[in-house]
Amino acid sequence: MCGIIGIVGAAPVAERLVESLRRLEYRGYDSAGLAGLVDGRIERRRAEGKLRNLEAVLAADPLVATVGIGHTRWATHGAPTTRNAHPHVAGRIAVVHNGIIENFAPLKAELIADGHRFESDTDTEVVAHLIDRELAKGLAPVTAFKTALDRLSGAYALVVLVAGEEGLIMGARRGSPLVVGEGEGEMYIGTDALALGPFTNRVVHLEDGDFVDIDHDGARIFDRDGEPVERPLRIVPIASALVEKGNYRHFMEKEIHDQPDACQHTLSAYIDPITSTVSSPGVDFAAIDRLQIVACGTACYAGMIGRYLFESLAGLPTDVEIASEFRYREPALGPGALCLAISQSGETADTLAALRWCKERGITTAALVNSHESTMAREVDVMFPTHAGPEIGVASTKAFTSQVAALTALAIAAARQRNRIGAGEEARLAGVLLEAPRLIADAILDDGWIAPIAQEIAKARDVLYLGRGAMYPLALEGALKLKEISYIHAEGYAAGELKHGPIALVDEATPIIVIAPSDALFEKTSSNMSEVIARGGRVVLITDAHGATHAPEGVSVVIAPHCDPLVAPLVFAVPIQVIAYQVAVLKGADVDQPRNLAKSVTVE
Repeated sequence: MCGIIGIVGAAPVAERLVESLRRLEYRGYDSAGLAGLVDGRIERRRAEGKLRNLEAVLAADPLVATVGIGHTRWATHGAPTTRNAHPHVAGRIAVVHNGIIENFAPLKAELIADGHRFESDTDTEVVAHLIDRELAKGLAPVTAFKTALDRLSGAYALVVLVAGEEGLIMGARRGSPLVVGEGEGEMYIGTDALALGPFTNRVVHLEDGDFVDIDHDGARIFDRDGEPVERPLRIVPIASALVEKGNYRHFMEKEIHDQPDACQHTLSAYIDPITSTVSSPGVDFAAIDRLQIVACGTACYAGMIGRYLFESLAGLPTDVEIASEFRYREPALGPGALCLAISQSGETADTLAALRWCKERGITTAALVNSHESTMAREVDVMFPTHAGPEIGVASTKAFTSQVAALTALAIAAARQRNRIGAGEEARLAGVLLEAPRLIADAILDDGWIAPIAQEIAKARDVLYLGRGAMYPLALEGALKLKEISYIHAEGYAAGELKHGPIALVDEATPIIVIAPSDALFEKTSSNMSEVIARGGRVVLITDAHGATHAPEGVSVVIAPHCDPLVAPLVFAVPIQVIAYQVAVLKGADVDQPRNLAKSVTVE
């Protein structure tokens, strides 16, 4: 969640640290800070709030150092104030941290009893004091670091600066990601390849439990037992370094418009347009008797859409579960199951823990991820890629539709492998799916219906979303989007559940957004709309042109392109995203960095 960067440089690093933090601000934006070595001593600059506040501090009081570390914070322990901003300093040590130190309270009590004084409310400061105490005993920096790591419980990525050690930065990871970058006479360490993008495309991913020290001569990596190890050097795409908004007001707006390309690139990994065949690289679904999908948030809703597809097309029993609940209920999975994790970042802590639970029990694992060098991608038996490119906006858009596109392709492949469809139907479905990027583009261009409706929704305190079939998880996703970025309370329901409680909420002040393409379920959903209207409710119907002509009187209509039911979740995702985006803009909300949220949730 928090963003980390460290540079052992051949020239001043403050501006470059800030440049990297700007790319990492989507990971945390409660506060930010830098620390550097100046004549062998640690100097620090910190500020509450957005990165621009830190830039103002640096403009007034520059930090001139060639070795430094930086951090953008998403608060866990301690309020988002300057005193709780990273880096934290104790004696000769400055530390930045992503994660949670679960046993910080007893460690803090022990250190206070030993005479240490604390300045912050964070769990992180404990780490600085632990390392400094070991240094005071005469241990070398790396040995002191390892001794301190052995005392820690929880998940973390740590980067450490030591006063008097001019060319040294140390780092460690357990649960949270950390990568090392190689430059020309310089070394880098950061949260992910995006953090290092401005400086290098040569990165080494630390494995869980690794710790490292870097200097001008390179990196020395050790495993959790302290034994030297080699980790492979990877060349990451240069696109990781090229993430800009262009002419768009927000990253979310840009990423909504990126969706046709993102889906097209993703589908190219699964569909051969010449032979009209669909593949599932690494998995034969005919050998699978149950599919277990685990994910969090938006990715979980993509998985719910996938469940409809795998069961209806391939006849494959499929369960979808929130990853944070999955491993705590001792799920009954046999050897014929496939556990499929869905995650944009490939680092989501709860989803990763669910995967590891399955691996420990000998269950085959797969991951549908956008970050192909992530921890999940490296640890699973099979990696299914999406190709959405970097997604900066916290509210997922192109990552979601890319996940749904990939799941749709995999469901077609599974249907063919399980002899539920023949070659002709596979070719037809592949052709339908290949039309999705064009239809998504049409939906984006035809958003003029939404502006007047967004103005009305922006006045509401509560909004209900309804859908049937695959539109039900899309209703859940629409409600989540509105909550995330506009702070309007919203709930998604299966339309058939309306009379089982939610209809009590219907009044003239609560808009009801109904997602209903003109498919076999449209008439039933239309009856639900009539029930709402009869009770004075305001209905917004998202449908196609045919559905609009059969809508009950009194509804406001948003028209999406007509499409085959197979790709309706992809096409109808666009209006719910645009509604949320336009409402948030009207309310003056911070669209890309909504309060209390972070892009990659790397702690439980």
